[in-house]
Amino acid sequence: MTEQQSRLVILSGPSCVGKGPLHQALSVHHSELAVQLELLVLYTSRDPRPGEQDGIHYHFRSREEVENLKSRDGFIVMDVRGDLQGLEVRTILEAIQTGRNPFYEGNPFIASQLLTHTLLAEVPKLSVFLSPLSAAEFEYLNDPNRRVDFDSLLTDIMRRKLLRRTVKQKGLLAEPDLRNIERRAGSAYSEIQLAWHFDHVIPNHDGEDSENWNAFYYPIGDAFEATKAFASLLQGEESPYAEHWNEGFPG
Repeated sequence: MTEQQSRLVILSGPSCVGKGPLHQALSVHHSELAVQLELLVLYTSRDPRPGEQDGIHYHFRSREEVENLKSRDGFIVMDVRGDLQGLEVRTILEAIQTGRNPFYEGNPFIASQLLTHTLLAEVPKLSVFLSPLSAAEFEYLNDPNRRVDFDSLLTDIMRRKLLRRTVKQKGLLAEPDLRNIERRAGSAYSEIQLAWHFDHVIPNHDGEDSENWNAFYYPIGDAFEATKAFASLLQGEESPYAEHWNEGFPG
């Protein structure tokens, strides 16, 4: 394994694209890599999902408390699909200075801030975007004769994943659940348009709703390929499965 300097590792992509299961698969099957990552814990105004714990997955606070972080130096606070999320930049800088690898897993709007924030300009980074479609699929669908509207397509793809995941978590869904799903699915295309800013893009059709992550203990399908690619990138190696998207792609 290539010796790596301390760096900020960013794993991002639309809601339900598979970021959480990918991190979990890394922890199970590449524990020597996962143990090097120190998960950043953000502040959020949203309620915990089933299984989430305060102080471990997020600092769950009222909207007013997270809003007040805007007035404090060294905090990044953003509205993410109607929910406020905040991160203390100092936690990243201190981790880097002490030889640790801070790890952000989450929304592309926050991730893009970490990539461009002036306080983090000198921090080494590895940024990975998880996409529900590959570059080849976008290019194929972009043919004018196919008349595909990417915004509508991405919304539908992620809506289906989110519906399956939420039904698994909650069973019967209430109206607020459906509104939340629609809000998250509806932002997928605008999030995909940020992917070219990242060092690598890993295509993955196996979202968080897929059994391919853990039903058979070992990942299979795209879950397998995504896990293998992420592990390679963390080791400083190239992966034939990881893509590099040009500026503005997909248009």
